[in-house]
Amino acid sequence: MRYPVVLFDLDGTVIDSGSIILASMRHAAKTVLGRDVPDAQLVAAVGGPGLVEQMRLLDADRVDELVACYREHNEPLHSELAECAGMTDALTILKGEGRRLGIVTAKRRATVDIAFRYLPLEAFFEVVVGSDDTERHKPDPEPLLYALESLGASADSAAYVGDSPFDVRAAKAAGVHAVAVTWGGIHRRELLEAEEPDAIVSDTESLLAAL
Repeated sequence: MRYPVVLFDLDGTVIDSGSIILASMRHAAKTVLGRDVPDAQLVAAVGGPGLVEQMRLLDADRVDELVACYREHNEPLHSELAECAGMTDALTILKGEGRRLGIVTAKRRATVDIAFRYLPLEAFFEVVVGSDDTERHKPDPEPLLYALESLGASADSAAYVGDSPFDVRAAKAAGVHAVAVTWGGIHRRELLEAEEPDAIVSDTESLLAAL
């Protein structure tokens, strides 16, 4: 096999959470700031340096209020979560081939646990790296390198699968095979293409072929 280790982003890659992220961003902006913010601006930093930095881009003086409002709205919506189409089958195939799988996400671990409470996917993954596990965050490679270190794996044995430009940048900076997926519904395909990933795929069948 080309890549014995396959690491995944979570939001928009494994779980179909784009709509609840956007709804919660809209809610926080409207409730705290009293204004409607264009969707493109709301999601521009999703999947990157984490929720605090996303909110800092909206209003650096009201970050704590925005984060609290977002979480209060977002966490109950996890009951509506679904996996991205075909993900259980793809993970089952990869695991059956003997691959070692992991999650590297901008979510904090407590929120990851909420997602896994509703979607029983955690058993597929040997390692889960959340935003509270490293000092630096995507697009910095530190979270990916931390996951590889936890697995005792080398970068040249690994691929990282994600739906954001930050995922592609982090993968390339870490020296792993960068696979961009287009099904996340958060970032436009042209933004992914601009990062020049090693592969860009639109369904899980194509994903398996790229790995």
